[in-house]
Amino acid sequence: MDILIDTNIILDNLWSRQPYSQNAGEILRLCYQQDCKGHIAAHSITNIFYILRSQFSVSDRKKMLLDLCDFIDVVGIQKKQIIDALNNKEFIDLEDSLQFECAQMINADYIVTRNIADFPNSPIPVILPEDFLKIIKEQK
Repeated sequence: MDILIDTNIILDNLWSRQPYSQNAGEILRLCYQQDCKGHIAAHSITNIFYILRSQFSVSDRKKMLLDLCDFIDVVGIQKKQIIDALNNKEFIDLEDSLQFECAQMINADYIVTRNIADFPNSPIPVILPEDFLKIIKEQK
């Protein structure tokens, strides 16, 4: 099962944001154990690096992201995806539109996010972390 993990899930884990960090950590653990295939958009890497600057040093942020890249695939963005994202009238936020484009590129089974409303009319199921974890549990 391929999932695109939205930036907020990664930040929940790295920042230990309560009450979300437990589910975020469990999703990353499942990816690490290869119970599912986790993907993150390339632009999420730069966003996370920037967002974490107030709490972590440059070397700590680089290590966090390198560790993440050990078991999460990074989905690149090309000019076509940027143009498609800019032209997609379903999205107000460009970052969310780019996430959707990345999910399409990998034929994701799900987009896992806490912000379901940011992905209107998505043909790819958009799911909360706790709902994704229920699906994985039911499959075992």
